[in-house]
Amino acid sequence: MQSIESEAKIAQEYLARIAKDAEAKFDEHLPPVKDRPCRLHEAMRYSMFAGGKRLRPGLAKATFDMFGGKGDKIWLATSALEMLHTFSLIHDDLPCVDNDDYRRGKLTSHKKFGEATAVMAGDALCIHAFEMMGKTGNAKAIEVLAHLLGTYGMIGGEMTDIECEGKTVDLEIVDYIHYHKTAALIEASLLVGAMLADASESDMEIIRNYGRSIGLAFQIVDDILDIVSTTLYDRRTWQGRRV
Repeated sequence: MQSIESEAKIAQEYLARIAKDAEAKFDEHLPPVKDRPCRLHEAMRYSMFAGGKRLRPGLAKATFDMFGGKGDKIWLATSALEMLHTFSLIHDDLPCVDNDDYRRGKLTSHKKFGEATAVMAGDALCIHAFEMMGKTGNAKAIEVLAHLLGTYGMIGGEMTDIECEGKTVDLEIVDYIHYHKTAALIEASLLVGAMLADASESDMEIIRNYGRSIGLAFQIVDDILDIVSTTLYDRRTWQGRRV
């Protein structure tokens, strides 16, 4: 029997391969900088290629493979998922929300390009993501993704987090924020991969519960790391920040 460490290494190597392949597709799916509006396309690419774990594309490809998915449509979805995640980070960093100057050791979009361009870059990535999802031809996957991204999902969690800033809240509200702000898009990533592979409804329910659980665990670990670690650029501690 393989040790836990060995299994973890295999998983890390698998996700690293997916991340490399997914990033090649980002370049293919994003508008080129030479196309107008050039500055907007530059800002979109700047944030998309600013680093990160590529966790959401990795999870989508993993479930797609697990359920025997065939073809290249999954790469449209992996690009879309990373575009949606990046859009949320750009808007998170704005002065009107978290007011962060750096992310992943690089200037945030609004510090690099200005607030107006950053807002439009985030908006453009969100819209372009659904163009990519439309090309998969799977309307149900688009519906599920939109639901888990919208007011009943990630954006709902963001809004509740903003409303609760500086307040003492109970565990139910903390769980709500963590699930909607972070776990919902992780759950969506797993579901989209499974749906594009035509997984059964019973399998989808298992994946849905798994996504919710690992999404919450991911946010808890991330909160702890944010509190105990520092960066060269920003030595404040904060909670609820997604990577």
